[in-house]
Amino acid sequence: MGGLKRLEYRGYDSAGVAIVGPDGALVSHKRAGKLSILADDLTARPLTAGQTGIAHTRWATHGAPNDVNAHPHLADGGKLALIHNGIIENFQELKAELLAAGEEFVSETDSEVAALMVASEFRNRGNLTQAMQAVVGRLEGAFTLLAVHSDAPDVVVGARRNSPLVVGLGEGENFLGSDVAAFVA
Repeated sequence: MGGLKRLEYRGYDSAGVAIVGPDGALVSHKRAGKLSILADDLTARPLTAGQTGIAHTRWATHGAPNDVNAHPHLADGGKLALIHNGIIENFQELKAELLAAGEEFVSETDSEVAALMVASEFRNRGNLTQAMQAVVGRLEGAFTLLAVHSDAPDVVVGARRNSPLVVGLGEGENFLGSDVAAFVA
């Protein structure tokens, strides 16, 4: 939450987090509005503790600024969470393919397309890194993606194209972010 707070200067319309707990279950919470709304909700209903997680503040490019369109987006029966910064220019074409394959969408975002694609590739490959690589090869635009999956509880994958992705290596902890300010502390 501190990392998200340090990114408020960029402006946003919603925020959310997803954590893979020690039992391997993925839990997520997201809310439209200011970060304080999410913080209050998490105080009232804390998420499971965990060592692997992702969080994001969103500025709407596709879809209204509401709880459903906030990040992270879930897929694979709630086992995968994905956050996305940027824009996927060919999302309509990819969404049509996913709909034809029987996938169901909850949000109005281009981000959910990426989440469903990574989940599908993970089911086929069993490897989150390979799944992300396969999906990024099909995406057009400028974006950064991060994903976690409950079947790979110690893994966070990230990919970028024409959008920042900062990697921070620490002692017993590592970070990925779109701005070093998120984890400078």
